[in-house]
Amino acid sequence: MDWLVKHQVKIDCMEKRVQMKTQLGEEVIYYGKGRKIPFISVLKACKLLQKGNEGFLLSVLLPDQNFGKLQDVPVVCEYPEVFLEELPGLPPDRAIEFELQLMSGVEPVSKAPYRMAPAELQEVKVQIHELLDKGFIRPSVSPWGAPLLFVKKKDGSLRMCIDYRELNKITIKNRYPLPRIDDLFDQLQGAAVFSKIDLRSGYHQLKIKKDDISKTAFRTRYGHYEFLVLPFGLTNALRHLWI
Repeated sequence: MDWLVKHQVKIDCMEKRVQMKTQLGEEVIYYGKGRKIPFISVLKACKLLQKGNEGFLLSVLLPDQNFGKLQDVPVVCEYPEVFLEELPGLPPDRAIEFELQLMSGVEPVSKAPYRMAPAELQEVKVQIHELLDKGFIRPSVSPWGAPLLFVKKKDGSLRMCIDYRELNKITIKNRYPLPRIDDLFDQLQGAAVFSKIDLRSGYHQLKIKKDDISKTAFRTRYGHYEFLVLPFGLTNALRHLWI
């Protein structure tokens, strides 16, 4: 009953019409038409198909159906600073920063840039320019230097990754285990509503500890740079993101 009142639902049984308002205040009218279609269980449908009966699988889409946009969701409109399309710049100072603890007695590791195709070199220029504009990287004079490479995303675009394998070899690995999957499921017992938040560029929302910035340096044909935020490819990164 509360739901009917909230959406100002008006039901006209004679006209087979239901009138209501959406959360955005738009008026929607539904008309009941056609005959009642009987439903059968999946088990019964399987038995009928096994006996040689013909079945059809249909997917109906309305050509003028409006699925709406993210900006039409009231809670998104209420908190625009939370649902940003792009990160505006460096993340704020937080209690947790990414720290690189190295084995004792190691020397800085520096590798020459990898060879790249012309299209990849052009992409290097574009992505470095974007990272500089956002303040995620800066020019470096660090004795450290890792080469970079590209990994293709699902949408076909290229993700720039730094080859930190040599740095990872001399990094002290964090041994604290991640939570067990079955323990996480036990904690969800009795819950009815679930949500998942995929952070916008989650790695770039965590700052590098000031003393460790120079260790993230990477070399390209167009210059030597270092990260101020967490890049892809460093060991122990998942542990910090989990926290």
